[in-house]
Amino acid sequence: MDAPAHLSPGEIPAIAAEALDCGYEGKLVLRDVTFSVAPGEIFFVIGGSGCGKSTLLRHLVGLHEPRRGRVSFHGQPFTATDAAGRRELLRTFGVLFQGGALWSSLTLRENVALPLEEYTPLSRRERGELAALKLAQVGLQGFEDYYPAEISGGMRKRAGLARALALDPAVVFFDEPSAGLDPVTSRSLDDLIRHVRDTFGTTIVVVSHELASIFALADRAVMLAREEQGIIAAGPPAALVDSPDPRVRAFLTRTAPA
Repeated sequence: MDAPAHLSPGEIPAIAAEALDCGYEGKLVLRDVTFSVAPGEIFFVIGGSGCGKSTLLRHLVGLHEPRRGRVSFHGQPFTATDAAGRRELLRTFGVLFQGGALWSSLTLRENVALPLEEYTPLSRRERGELAALKLAQVGLQGFEDYYPAEISGGMRKRAGLARALALDPAVVFFDEPSAGLDPVTSRSLDDLIRHVRDTFGTTIVVVSHELASIFALADRAVMLAREEQGIIAAGPPAALVDSPDPRVRAFLTRTAPA
């Protein structure tokens, strides 16, 4: 079988989802979802409210088990693996949730150091120094000892990204990174996401409905639809604008489907 167009022959995907059925509380939300993401790609999962974008993300990062199918990272199965194998794979990716998911009782330095405490043998001093370095990489040098309540929403997103980068992951997932941000701060965060990919070669997966971010960042995207409970279109955003499906065109141009 030939490699997908976005992969070189013989190249192993950074992420592969194979025939996933996803749901919760007895409800099936997505069925037969299959896609792959190339190493170093910025990949978007898009679609209207309630189509299953965040549900898919939670299954990809292991917060929920798929009812069927599997997820692999760099060719290593993540689903249906033992606890030791899963723990090892958890080190290879980071997640930035919508609100940043920072502990309000901890300083930014302490928040960023949490994965280092969990997954490395570094001393407290070494963890603090590395956390400060990660904060500097996202433009928060000098804010190490601030608490989340003392900084802006955009800065909390940056601090959350610093924590997601703490273990130098090969893959970072973003859940609606622009949510709650003004347009200027949102574009600044987009620039930071691209900088992370370009500087570190990180594979980026973004769940979003933000048109400006989709067209500014995405190498490729898949679009989900509630009616089909799955993917209805896949490809570069510029190509999806000409999709034969009027729902895809409407979403990407924000017009009513014909």
